[in-house]
Amino acid sequence: MGVKAEIVIGEEAGRPVQIDMEELLATRLLVQGNSGSGKSHLLRRLLEESAGMVQQIVIDPEGDFVSLADEFSHVVVDAASYSQGELEALGARVREHRASVVLALEGLEVEQQIKACAIFLNALFDAPREHWYPALVVVDEAQMFAPAAAGEMAEDTRRLTLSAMTNLMCRGRKRGLAGIVATQRLAKLAKNVAAEASNFLMGRTFLDIDMVRAADLLGMERRQAERIRDLQRGSFVGLGPAVSRRPVTVKIGPVRTGNKAAVSGLMPLPEAPKADMAALLTDSLIEEAAAKPPPPPPARTAPPAKDLAETMADMSQTPARRDTAEPVDRSETVREIMSALASDPKSPFQPASALYQAFLAGCRSKGIHIPPLDLIGFRREFACALAGLDRVDEERRTRLLSIAGDIPDDVLSPFLVIARSVLEGRDAPDDEELARAYGTSSPGRVRRLLDHFEREGLIAVREIFGGARKITVPALEAAD
Repeated sequence: MGVKAEIVIGEEAGRPVQIDMEELLATRLLVQGNSGSGKSHLLRRLLEESAGMVQQIVIDPEGDFVSLADEFSHVVVDAASYSQGELEALGARVREHRASVVLALEGLEVEQQIKACAIFLNALFDAPREHWYPALVVVDEAQMFAPAAAGEMAEDTRRLTLSAMTNLMCRGRKRGLAGIVATQRLAKLAKNVAAEASNFLMGRTFLDIDMVRAADLLGMERRQAERIRDLQRGSFVGLGPAVSRRPVTVKIGPVRTGNKAAVSGLMPLPEAPKADMAALLTDSLIEEAAAKPPPPPPARTAPPAKDLAETMADMSQTPARRDTAEPVDRSETVREIMSALASDPKSPFQPASALYQAFLAGCRSKGIHIPPLDLIGFRREFACALAGLDRVDEERRTRLLSIAGDIPDDVLSPFLVIARSVLEGRDAPDDEELARAYGTSSPGRVRRLLDHFEREGLIAVREIFGGARKITVPALEAAD
């Protein structure tokens, strides 16, 4: 470990407060403090003072610690530049060669940061036994990587990152890994990760739920938790075998490196005249914008359902480009595409968004590259096609649509099926036809739909002996 095993982290009432590094390696550390409490400053002080004593591995989601490489032997690893397999190999080499590294994650999206961190931590944990050298593993913003609740990340990502963080804090000691986790919100940090720490440095905290958890971890009574709320920036309450056997309030000492990404405190504003400042902001904007490369074209979205793709297969056989002397008949082409979609027996059971993507794909295959309908217009036109209105003459189609103007989209197709059957002189459409138009295979849902239509005054149902029924549409009778 070197000549000494203790570092000075700060002072209490003029007396130095030390951290026993050998004890810390065996017992782990939890740092908590709201934004602006000095949490990053504390971590930097700890890392700087122990840099020559022990290998350090820093998980840095915000780019706060890359400046350690300017003063010490840390190697900055930009996670955005490596694949999953390369990160795994890097983690193994870090253990083998005892390199101090900063894993910089700021170039990645949040979920990519979480995955990269989990992959790297697992690689550290899975290193061969002969490489189990002592190392501090500092994870800043740990609530991202060990969330108490699922949040918006994918479930497989959450399981991966929780497993990695739990391994670090629960089983890492035998592998030489000493976890130091820092978080802004104790309530957002998984309890099984926080509970494995035996040393605590608690900074300024305002929310009651976080103060209560901090007081519980420090062994304080809850009424004593106000002490945490009143802490000054850069002051922490410390407790644990590596820090102190009783709670101490430590003012963190100065650091040699700094966060290049932020400027603390106030700065005088520039004294340039208003007109000059306006010119700095607006001159040559067109040239600067033109010099930037255009954004990549959006990825083309294929129809999400396999059966819809098969439905559009025949259409894609026709050339996508047509001679400009023969312009595309948009209305007739759109109707053909809609009819092909409606004829697919599986289409009524697909979500509207999937159908719409298939419709757009069909339009592109026919040379129509500007969407002729938005999603709302598509839903109504598809309901008409599903109801078979493309098989009736224009006069009847117009008449049916005129009485269906206020019908909601989700029940428009079955209503049009009923109205069309009335115009065709039938007593009623059969249940199978209605069920398909409604996108269901349940006779009970069809019966409830008819009851709903009848309560709304849209139809009148008369049951006939023998089980048959006759359905009329009052709006059609009134128009006659």
